[in-house]
Amino acid sequence: MYQRHIEPLGAGSQATQDVTPCLVCGSPQARAAFAIEGFAPRVFVCARCGLGHLHPMPDPEQVASFYPNEYYGEPGNKFQSVVERLVRWVGARHIDFLSRELRSGARVLDVGCGRGVILGALADRGFEVHGVEISRAAASGADPRAEIRIAARLADAAYPDAHFDEVVIWHVLEHVHDPKATLLEIRRILKPGGRVVVAVPNFSSLQARWAGAAWFHLDLPRHLWHFPLAALRQLLSDCGFEVRSEHHFSLRQNPFGWLQSALNRVPGLPRNGLYTLLQRRAPGAPAPFDAATRAWLWLSFGVGIPLGLIATLVETGLRSGATVHLVAVRHS
Repeated sequence: MYQRHIEPLGAGSQATQDVTPCLVCGSPQARAAFAIEGFAPRVFVCARCGLGHLHPMPDPEQVASFYPNEYYGEPGNKFQSVVERLVRWVGARHIDFLSRELRSGARVLDVGCGRGVILGALADRGFEVHGVEISRAAASGADPRAEIRIAARLADAAYPDAHFDEVVIWHVLEHVHDPKATLLEIRRILKPGGRVVVAVPNFSSLQARWAGAAWFHLDLPRHLWHFPLAALRQLLSDCGFEVRSEHHFSLRQNPFGWLQSALNRVPGLPRNGLYTLLQRRAPGAPAPFDAATRAWLWLSFGVGIPLGLIATLVETGLRSGATVHLVAVRHS
């Protein structure tokens, strides 16, 4: 697993410099914000719109190395049993949201479907479900009713024009090499009036600003892009979508983000250690960390999640969710 030290770059790095023109606003001016231990690319933040990105951008072979098979967990199960059941329960809860206003039998695509947590629940409701995933290992254990295509890019899956009623891209856009090309491809394969549901970490959120380099949702170097909410809205508009709603509450992502970010600020604790501890391990594999660290992390989990939920409710009220999901429709 990639759990590298992330260093905030100080005042000496705040001068802007020319990098690759911004994906959203086109400005070449950006400042270096974070460095990653043992890794040449840094996170640069656009001086105009605040979009963050790795520069220089890793090539596809480098990116593939960020995702060893253990990143996806055992087939169909990423977390330890109790946490896995909770993840699936929370995932099932937002099926009501994803299926809202869809006609019976509507065709739905999940881009970066992973283990297909949402596809089975959508199939239970009578929808025709499809998924695209870059890794065959990632899709292991997916519901057999889902038609899943393995492709390096969405365009490589070669879906017909105007094929889907809805496309879901849930915490995937920040991982792809070219988010704009991905959104334009989504527009092509959506029916006129069809909708896209996009979820990303919110780089302009209260949690991101408070945590800085300790922010759990930075997930460097896997996250190639870091979207402030305004930049994401602009990108969707530029790609031919009309944003209909934005949502700042995520029970699955945001309370844990507060807790793990806080733990990442504690000297001596492993970065994202609680997240590592909660993951499922192969039979016979040793537990991570020493006994004292594990005990401290489990105690923090029990005490910290309720506090994280309170913080999540506050950030939701301030419309500054640590992760956000937007619903947009394709213009005719």
